[in-house]
Amino acid sequence: MTTILANIAKVHDRIQQAAQKSSRDVTDITLMAVSKTQPASAVADAHLLGGLCHFGENYVQEAAEKREALKHLPLVWHFIGPLQSNKTRLVAEHFHWCHSLDRLRIAERLNEQRPAGLPALNVCVQLNIDDESSKSGLQLAAVSDFVAALQSMDRLAVRGLMVIPRADQPATATLASFQRTAACLRDLRQQFPALPLDTLSMGMSGDLELAIAAGSTMVRVGTDIFGKRL
Repeated sequence: MTTILANIAKVHDRIQQAAQKSSRDVTDITLMAVSKTQPASAVADAHLLGGLCHFGENYVQEAAEKREALKHLPLVWHFIGPLQSNKTRLVAEHFHWCHSLDRLRIAERLNEQRPAGLPALNVCVQLNIDDESSKSGLQLAAVSDFVAALQSMDRLAVRGLMVIPRADQPATATLASFQRTAACLRDLRQQFPALPLDTLSMGMSGDLELAIAAGSTMVRVGTDIFGKRL
């Protein structure tokens, strides 16, 4: 417990320093704890001891079970992994956010399956910002048409973009990848003024400072909070 609390304090300090360095308001940056493979008890500790409310999960079934175990807590659940068609209902019914949207058929299923009694599902479009064959996500040139197709889906709230830059590149290249993503969001805001495009989901344990410098509004941190995956 004390380790998680100390780790959260360290991450908050990093975010604060990065925000100050970039002349940004730290309250504009949300810390999401990536809790995949972590037990529900660790999520509860991060919330009750560390004050975190936003949690990211990659595995749909595991996350649904965790959410059920912690339904008494006011947590916000984010799906951040690749999403298969046969898992969309669980995401539509149990999550507040989906950060990995990059296929129209998946968007259509989430829109159809989102329960009427819940608010629209917040979604981020995932970019393959460095054109890596091993990663999911759209290329920059395809984003505008994809967002245009999402406009008619009233059970989805298109909130912004998510990226995971190439891992084996220098910091300057990673910063450039984040900056291209931020520029893309600015362009989308001009093209689609009716959409609530306010989110840049980018930055993880190893590069959150670079992401914040480029304008990230939500950083996804797992290892530096919970330690190595179980």
